[in-house]
Amino acid sequence: MANSLGHLNQPVTAAMHRDFTTLKQDLTVKQAFEAIRRQDFGDRIVYFYVVDREDRLTGVLPARRMLTAQLDQKLSDIMIKRIVTIPQKATVMDACEMFVMHKFLAFPVVDDKHRITGVVDVNLFTDEVFDLAEKEHLEELFETIGFHISQVRGASPVQAFRFRFPWLLASIASGTICALLSSVFEVTIAKSIILAFFLTMMLGLGESVTIQSMTVTIQTLRSVQPTLGWYFRTFRHEVVTALLLGTACGTLVGAIIWLWFGALTAAVTIGLSIVLALFAACFFGLSVPTLLHALRLDPKIAAGPVTLAITDISTLLFYFSLATFFLNR
Repeated sequence: MANSLGHLNQPVTAAMHRDFTTLKQDLTVKQAFEAIRRQDFGDRIVYFYVVDREDRLTGVLPARRMLTAQLDQKLSDIMIKRIVTIPQKATVMDACEMFVMHKFLAFPVVDDKHRITGVVDVNLFTDEVFDLAEKEHLEELFETIGFHISQVRGASPVQAFRFRFPWLLASIASGTICALLSSVFEVTIAKSIILAFFLTMMLGLGESVTIQSMTVTIQTLRSVQPTLGWYFRTFRHEVVTALLLGTACGTLVGAIIWLWFGALTAAVTIGLSIVLALFAACFFGLSVPTLLHALRLDPKIAAGPVTLAITDISTLLFYFSLATFFLNR
């Protein structure tokens, strides 16, 4: 295991094997068994991989599900359609993280056209023979993989500084811009000191929702190939989520302000600002990691500080602009 983990920067293609079986999705289970008997599929098969007529991966079929299915069922009806794949351009480190995160026994490696080119399995990390039914042993294996990854990722304080400081500059830049925005709207704040009381809460809500949305997006980008259609479908989902979160939080905070200070204008202003801020948070939490992924940058590293910086600036713009509009009426 340690020998494998010593080469984490190697391409995953160097560690994958081609001992896998593909089956056409329009076959029945009976026809699939007949096809399997004609193939020399070795002794590593845990999953069968289902492909379409162009040999693009469309599903995964665990051996147990195959054995318990009715003989006249189509593979397309019983296969798992949500596939977690590893791209050819990934490294062994990426594969390690996938095993720790998903706890599968194997992952297909695919090319740009989503055609399977190989399989990487837990034999990458251990040569021990263990009983697949002993789940506790599997859990220990995955935990050990994660532990060794964290060890390999260890760096000296100077290296950690050089790696992390540039991204903190995004927070410094956004903080400076937010301070400038506050100074521009100094007259608005003076008209209603309540705005200053809830400023920290506004930024905290926006950042919390951004982190939630960003985390879900980054996890999803590990298992899907993002397309424009996927983005708009996900965006529609995020819009509904943002409206529900914004309405609930905005109504609650607005009610607190109204009951506490008796200031209806401030309550409406801050409530509407929360709705707009959380919508922006969901939007940026989805869009920034997706854009970084499309640009072949690492969304795990860059998305956090960049997305939070943009969210903070947009939150203050909504907050002070609405306050200026309502207070000057």
